[in-house]
Order: sequence, then C-alpha cells, then structure tokens
Amino acid sequence: MSTNTVIAIVVAVVVILLVILGLSFMARSARDKKRRAEADRIREEAREESARVEKREAIAAETEAKARAAAAEAEAKAAEAARLRDRAASHRDEAASSREELDSKFQHADDLDPRRKDDADAAYALAEKERAKHEDADRVEHVERVERDPQDRVVN
Repeated sequence: MSTNTVIAIVVAVVVILLVILGLSFMARSARDKKRRAEADRIREEAREESARVEKREAIAAETEAKARAAAAEAEAKAAEAARLRDRAASHRDEAASSREELDSKFQHADDLDPRRKDDADAAYALAEKERAKHEDADRVEHVERVERDPQDRVVN
C-alpha cells in the first residue's frame, strides 16, 4: 500500500471520528437542552403549586387558630358551668335546709293547734295553704334578688 493510501485512510478515519464526535456532541447538547427545558417546566409547575400550598398552609393556620379559640372558649364555658353548678348546689342545700326548718315549724304549729287534733284534714289544708303562701313569698324574694343581681340565678 502506498503512503498516499495510508494517509487517505488515516485522514478518512480521523474525519469519521471527528464526525462521530461532532454528532455525539450535538446529540448530547440537544439532550441537555431538552433536559433544561423539562427542568424549567417542572420548576414553573412547582412555583404554581407552591402558591397553592402556601394558601392551604395559611388556611390551616387560620383554622388551627379558630380551633384554639373555640377550645379556650369551651374551657371558659365549662368553668362557668362548674361554677354555676356549685352555686346551684349551694342554693339547693340552703333551700333544703330552709324547707326542713319550715316543715319543723309547721309540725310544731300542728302540735300546738287544737284544731289539728279535732279536724286533721282541715288543719292539714290550712297548713298547706300557709306553706304555699310562704313558697310564693320565697319565689318573689328570689325573683327580686335575681333582678338586683343577675349572677344569683340558678341554672337547672
């Protein structure tokens, strides 16, 4: 083989290698460009989604704040209810004690009343009228007290 042929073959091989190298460089460049475009598209979608997520986070934070406020209000209401229950129990105890005293007075009056021995039904009816009259007076007194001090109400 002549040197010209060898040189032509070497040049042809170098040219083919350069063409292959150029084609691979162009292919990689095109692939990189496509990947950059895909990455940019994904970033844009992520920015849009980020705005939606931030809005959801704000709504969640607001809802949590409302929940905390509602819980605090519920605790305050529960404390108020407990206080009112205690006050109602106190009033109930006082009323029971007063009722026992009244019953004792009625019994004492019945023991002293000579009519009670003669006409038990009439004396009992009279005593019941007196008891009803005293209960009405107690109710009127309680209503007047509540009108003066609304905190004195008993919740049933």
